[in-house]
Amino acid sequence: MLEHMPAWLGHALKGLRAGADALVIARSGLGSGAQAGTGFATLDLTSPAFAHEGRLPPRFTADGDGVSPPLVWSVPPAGTAALALIVEDADAPTPQPLVHAIVWHIAADRLRLAEGAIAADGAGTPDGDVGRNSYLREGWLPPDPPTGHGEHRYAFQLFALDAALGDPGVSPGRTALVEAMSGHVLAAGLLIGTYSREEAAPVGPASSAMPA
Repeated sequence: MLEHMPAWLGHALKGLRAGADALVIARSGLGSGAQAGTGFATLDLTSPAFAHEGRLPPRFTADGDGVSPPLVWSVPPAGTAALALIVEDADAPTPQPLVHAIVWHIAADRLRLAEGAIAADGAGTPDGDVGRNSYLREGWLPPDPPTGHGEHRYAFQLFALDAALGDPGVSPGRTALVEAMSGHVLAAGLLIGTYSREEAAPVGPASSAMPA
């Protein structure tokens, strides 16, 4: 894991980052129907555990218990058949962002994921199917940025999908997910949590936004 990378190498790689423009949510061609050429509507995605652009509490990282954080979101637009979540590290020292979690086929009437909900589930459940992270394993890959590499942005991206969406198969990875979603996104939400090592940063205040 990247926490074992020596600090001198982390500092040397500080300028090497995948970039926010490589995140799934930044890709063209995701929008559905009338949204295809104009982007898509916005979902309000928050967490009671950290604020947008706030620091992730260590409990959700490789420095703590390594469980996935709780998430809540607004009611998706009419016509939503299912939702999909992908979490990526925009600042990984790799050509593409590292995938920390994928959850596919979340029920359209579901408005939250509980703490620790992103865990290996085999062929999935009626409420969703947890896909494969960049380590080719199902479940939550706890953030573990290289020591000395600076702040990393972990992008929680939630997509509301129409009824015509494709099938990425059981336990999909990033490529299969993007192919299945392309042309079928009605709305999307973005929540950024940050984390770093060897850099002092206070834990950001928890969001007060909770579903009724």
